[in-house]
Amino acid sequence: MKLVTVSEMKAIEKQADASGLSYAEMMENAGRGLAGVILDLPFVEDDEVEVLALVGPGNNGGDALVALDYLAREGFKTRAYLVKRKPQDELVARVLDAGGEVLSVENDGTFQALEYYLGTADVVLDGVLGTGAKPPLKKEVADVLAKTLLAISGFDNPPFVVAVDCPSGVDCDTGETADETIAADLTVTMAAVKQGLLKLPAFERLGELKVVDIGLPDDLPLLKELTLDAAEDGMVSAMLPVRPLDAHKGTFGTAMICAGSVSYTGAALLSGKAAYRVGAGLVTMAVPEPLHAALAGQFPEATWVMLPHEAGFISKDAADVFRKNLNRATALLVGPGFGLEPSTKKFIEGILSGIKIPSVFDADGLKLLSQITDWHKRIPAPAVLTPHPGEMSVMTGLSRDEIQNNRQEIALKYAREWGHVLVLKGAFTIAASPDGRMTVIPVASPTLARAGTGDVLAGLIVGLRAQGVEAYPSAVAGAWIHARAGMEAGLGLGGSVSVLAGDVLDAVPTVLAELGA
Repeated sequence: MKLVTVSEMKAIEKQADASGLSYAEMMENAGRGLAGVILDLPFVEDDEVEVLALVGPGNNGGDALVALDYLAREGFKTRAYLVKRKPQDELVARVLDAGGEVLSVENDGTFQALEYYLGTADVVLDGVLGTGAKPPLKKEVADVLAKTLLAISGFDNPPFVVAVDCPSGVDCDTGETADETIAADLTVTMAAVKQGLLKLPAFERLGELKVVDIGLPDDLPLLKELTLDAAEDGMVSAMLPVRPLDAHKGTFGTAMICAGSVSYTGAALLSGKAAYRVGAGLVTMAVPEPLHAALAGQFPEATWVMLPHEAGFISKDAADVFRKNLNRATALLVGPGFGLEPSTKKFIEGILSGIKIPSVFDADGLKLLSQITDWHKRIPAPAVLTPHPGEMSVMTGLSRDEIQNNRQEIALKYAREWGHVLVLKGAFTIAASPDGRMTVIPVASPTLARAGTGDVLAGLIVGLRAQGVEAYPSAVAGAWIHARAGMEAGLGLGGSVSVLAGDVLDAVPTVLAELGA
C-alpha cells in the first residue's frame, strides 16, 4: 500500500485527470469499490441490510453516495443524511432514483431523524469530511458528529461504522484528531493510505484499514515516484522465499547468531528460535561458554559454538574462535543480549574484518558497534540495523524526542548516510533503505512493549537473510511478521497485558500460515 501526504494525493489525482481518467470516473470507481467492501463484510446477508451514509460536501461524500446507489441495486435499504451538501446534487438524485431516502441536516434541527436512522442502521458510512479537514471543526459539522457519537454510544448493538477515506475530523497529514471524530470499525481509504492515518491519535480511530483501487494508471509518473509504503499481507507474502518440495536444510541456509551473556541468556534463545521459525535450514548459536548448559536443553535443534568469556560476557579472545566457524553460515546476527562490557566491544572490533556474509546488528551490538571508528564502512553493505529509539539515540547523538518526532526523516537520513538498511523500532516501525525506499509497519500495540520482542524480530530478519532474501525485503517482512505475531499473541491471551516475547515467537507460525508460507 502506498503511503502519501494529502498534497501528494491531490497532485496524483490531478495528473490522472489530465491523463484521461476524470475526477468523475475516479469517484465512480471509489464508490463502487467501497460498495464492494461493504458487500464483503462477514455479517452482511441478502435480507434487510440497512446502510446510512453521513454525506458531506466533498469527494468523500460523493464516494458514499455512489456506494449507496450500488448497494441499493443489491437490495440494501439505503439512506443519505446530507451535511452541508445540496439536495440538488446529481449523485443525490441517483440515490433517490435507486429507491433510497435522503434527508438534510437543515431539515432536522433537533437531530431526531438522525438518531432514528442511526438506531435502525446496520452500517454507517462516515463521509462527512475528507482529507483536507483540520481540527477544530466548524460548529454545524461538529454538532452532527457529536450527536452521532452520543447516539451510537448509547446503543446495545451499535451499527458497524465505515470511514470513507478517513474518519471525519482527522488531519490526514499530522494525525491530529477532533474530539467529535467517530471511531470507525473499518476505514476504506482511496488509492493510497494517507500518512496521518498511521500516526497517533488518528490511528486509534481507524479500525481495520483497507485500500480501494480508483483506477489510477500504473504508469502514472507521480505514482511511480512514490517510495513510501505501508506494509500489508500481499506485499510481504511476495517477499517470502519459495520452499520447493525437493529442498534440504542447505536450501534454506544457515543463520549464525552471536548473542547472549550471563545477564541476558534469553535473548540468544529467542533470536535463535525465531530464525528457525521463519524458515532457516540450520541455526548455529555462538554464545559465551557458560550459556551452553543453560540453553542447549531448551534448544536441541541448534548447533553450538562456545565462545571464550570474561565473567559470562564474550571476551576479545573469542574473535579467533568465531572467525573459524563463520564460513559455515549464510547470514549473521550480532548483538542480542551482549551487554556493554569493554571486552565485548573488542570482540566486535576483532571480527569486523572477517565478516563477508549478510549481517544483522541488534541491541547492545549496535551500541558497541557505534563506538568503533567508521563502523558503517567496516561491515558488509547493506547490513540490517535494528535500533529502538534509545539505541538510535546512542548511535546518532540525537535525543529520543528528536528521533520520535521525525521518525521517517531520521530513518531515511541515516540509512542513506550509513549505507545500510535501518529498522527503527517502535509504534509504526520503519524500514528504510539507502536507495530511498521506506516502509511503515501499520501497527501500534502494547503487545510488543515487552523485553525480548526485539530479539524475536532480529531472529526473524536474519532467518530470512540466511534463506537468500535481500536486506530490505527481509527487514520489511521480518517487521511485518513480528508485528502481526504480536497482535496474534494478544488475541490469544485476551489482551496485551500478559503477552511475553515467547508468546510472540509462538504466534509466528500462525502468521506465516496466513501469509501462505
